[in-house]
Amino acid sequence: MSTRKTSVVYWTLTGLFCLLQGWAAVQYLIEAPRMMLSIEALEYPVYFVKLLGVAKLLGIAAILHGGFPRLKEWAYAGFTFDTVMAFLSHLAAGESPWIAAVPLLFCAAQLGSYFLWKHLEPGSDAAIGGWGSHHGNPPSRPHAA
Repeated sequence: MSTRKTSVVYWTLTGLFCLLQGWAAVQYLIEAPRMMLSIEALEYPVYFVKLLGVAKLLGIAAILHGGFPRLKEWAYAGFTFDTVMAFLSHLAAGESPWIAAVPLLFCAAQLGSYFLWKHLEPGSDAAIGGWGSHHGNPPSRPHAA
């Protein structure tokens, strides 16, 4: 796939993912009745939902801004925890596997966005001391003569 096509797919997936997560964050922050019924069924306190809403908005900002690769990496990690834990919470609450799997759709879009970002910006690994980076290795010492 050409870099241009990859970029279009990246921004499409990233936009979709951020739109869905942004919608969820706003629903949490305004305590939308339908969302709050779901949260109550999972037995989470309202303050947790507010914190999660703010965290989602901050994560979206980090991903869309992209100027700080380490922060962007952590935002993707946070969304991974969020979606996987949401899936497990819905299962633990006894909901249908089909309903519980909805967060995994969010996760699929997010993972697609993440791996395309890594493909488009291979230097991001070195910037955060990740895969293939030499930043995490101690400097070599000169040998004594």
